[in-house]
Amino acid sequence: MTRRLMWAVALLWQGWLAGAPAEEPLPLGGLWKGKLPVLGGQLDLTISVVPLAGGKYFAALDVPAQKVSRMPTEVTVRGDSVLLWMPAAGSRYAARLDVVKRELNGIWTQAGIKSPVRLLYSPMPTLGTSGTRLAPPYREEDVMFHNPVSRLNMGATLTVPAGPGPFPAVVLVSDLGAQDRDGTVGDYAMMGSLADYLTRRGIAVLRYDDRGVGQSGGSTATATTAMLVSDVQAAINFLRSRLEVNISRIGVIGHGEGANVALLAAGQPLPPAFVVSLAGYGLTGEQTLLQQQVARQRANKLSPLVVQAAYERQRTMYEIIRQTNPPQAQAIVSNMMRQDQPGLDPGEAQAAAQQLLSPWRHYFLSFDPVAELDQVRCPVLLLSGTADLEAPADLHQAALEKELKSVNHSTTARRLPGLNHLFQPPASEWTLMNGEMRPLFSPVAQEIIREWITGLVAKK
Repeated sequence: MTRRLMWAVALLWQGWLAGAPAEEPLPLGGLWKGKLPVLGGQLDLTISVVPLAGGKYFAALDVPAQKVSRMPTEVTVRGDSVLLWMPAAGSRYAARLDVVKRELNGIWTQAGIKSPVRLLYSPMPTLGTSGTRLAPPYREEDVMFHNPVSRLNMGATLTVPAGPGPFPAVVLVSDLGAQDRDGTVGDYAMMGSLADYLTRRGIAVLRYDDRGVGQSGGSTATATTAMLVSDVQAAINFLRSRLEVNISRIGVIGHGEGANVALLAAGQPLPPAFVVSLAGYGLTGEQTLLQQQVARQRANKLSPLVVQAAYERQRTMYEIIRQTNPPQAQAIVSNMMRQDQPGLDPGEAQAAAQQLLSPWRHYFLSFDPVAELDQVRCPVLLLSGTADLEAPADLHQAALEKELKSVNHSTTARRLPGLNHLFQPPASEWTLMNGEMRPLFSPVAQEIIREWITGLVAKK
């Protein structure tokens, strides 16, 4: 979920940003699609870009053929020049934006190989369709709620089933990284899809923009996992103020890190009535990031020696970040980057190192998701997919399940065959729309969530 990541040759670094934004932000928001030349053919790729507060951007790379999904991509803009940097893949795309043609033309560099690549713009998809959206059979309202702890206003969408209510309700919480309220990744809107499914079936849903995204204030980079708990608490209190919502039936559904945030909220005063964890992390933050790096490199069929060397280098860097004072850590990490990438400009290396020393990352490296689970008393549903490379169920869900079931007898755990970290089924089961296969949230997973929530309400 703040930050969450299935991420062809991987290097060591998890974040990179250099330079100041252009005086007038470029119109980069949307999907940028093209083909990447590789030995023996081409790979379809999509880079989704979401404008952030302060003229910055959040971006993610998707390469379906290589099972790359939501790979963090840093954006640097200078004039009409755009630099996209994928640290986990060791890839860089330097391009110029043609505003009239709405295309990016430039050079893609990976493992020393340079290839010309053209990316064409398409708008970010609207929930449910690619054209004019039909009015849904429920009430939909754009709202703002206030987080008094962090003194932030959060932009959100509330969907309420038709009828008088009061209805059970859920708050949706996203995974790592700055995400909009729909959890948009390429052509896929994970949170928007889930909200639509549940609302059509009698459950009110509140989903909100992450800090610094869309209509929400603050910054994702400066907010730790623990700090995000107050966003969830503020969202729950907003729902408690609505007449359409059953005050005693408000739960939280979190994805990845969002699941951990939801579980933390469940251990606080005035907890949610229930929690649904979608691929929640069960290892420490450092173990999670290292495991994700290894999974990506193995998926890219790197040699075991390369994978092990990269693991040790990254682990050393994380130890430096955790154990060394920030100025010294920045100097050391910057030097490590320049040694690994001799062509890296000193200023770029310093900026990249500074990104790695963000408050969120520093906290997340030491974050232990199971440390406070003994405080969780509400019913919990743990769901994971067996094809999840970001948070493999036998590592992450197993750890959460073991700890929760030792203290909470209202814990249910299920592993769903074939689903990835985004709860998408295999591509062969996607939706055919306008001649193209479009990803979808597994209907099986959606129904399991609905049935479990409805069952809790019936028991009450």
